[in-house]
Amino acid sequence: MLTKRIIPCLDVTLDEKGGTVVKGIEFVDLKKAGDPVELAKRYNEQGADELVFLDITASHEGRSTMIDVIERTADEVFIPLTVGGGIGSIEDIRQILRAGADKVSINTAAIKNPDLIREASEIFGAQCIVTAIDCKRNLDVKEDTDKTILELEDGSPVWYEVVIYGGRKTTGIDAVQWAKQVEKLGSGEILLTSMDRDGTYDGFDIPITRKLSDELEIPIIASGGVGNPEHMYDGFTKGKADAALAASIFHFGEYTVRDVKEYLEKKDIPVRL
Repeated sequence: MLTKRIIPCLDVTLDEKGGTVVKGIEFVDLKKAGDPVELAKRYNEQGADELVFLDITASHEGRSTMIDVIERTADEVFIPLTVGGGIGSIEDIRQILRAGADKVSINTAAIKNPDLIREASEIFGAQCIVTAIDCKRNLDVKEDTDKTILELEDGSPVWYEVVIYGGRKTTGIDAVQWAKQVEKLGSGEILLTSMDRDGTYDGFDIPITRKLSDELEIPIIASGGVGNPEHMYDGFTKGKADAALAASIFHFGEYTVRDVKEYLEKKDIPVRL
């Protein structure tokens, strides 16, 4: 059985020092969590399986990703590094891979130009291309809808709408249908973030995580809402995710990566210790 991956996430914004890790709730109310290079080093030492570095304001601010911070981070870690934020072209991807990243995560640009996924996958290989899907629950369910209707824990019908520009803009696009499209286009993985759960400590959004895991062949990285190791366990068992991403619980020292892995191993989840 394939081991399940634990992935700390560094949400980075540009500041006077070049870049700082931040964490918010539902993509807003950001507070500083530390230096990206120092945190990356810490998680590498704790036994993280991979790292995700997201420049969360690059697309909204219309600028390119922080190459120098990526280079310094890549120099300090010896595990796969995925970089996203502000990536809009093949040249952007090439620069980021050259800076030391192993994979790139495309989000807003993929919605605006889906062919970017296909082209990037053909040039760099599907294993390098992660499509990030940020989504939000939409309870406005019409009888004649063409959306994929799921059921919440309380039985309410819901569909999941893709949001872009760091959650600032809704798209009207159904997240399940979009995920199937990006798989066909050649994406190697999907990084799924539920905006409703982001930073809440309430656990992963299980209905959408499970739906994508059931419907797609490519790996699903669950993201948004981890408050404790049990939430990771639920993401793997109830959500059927291939990897679990978390930020707050690691950044603020509530748990180490090793704490989480030891908990999961006791619960018979295959992890690399």
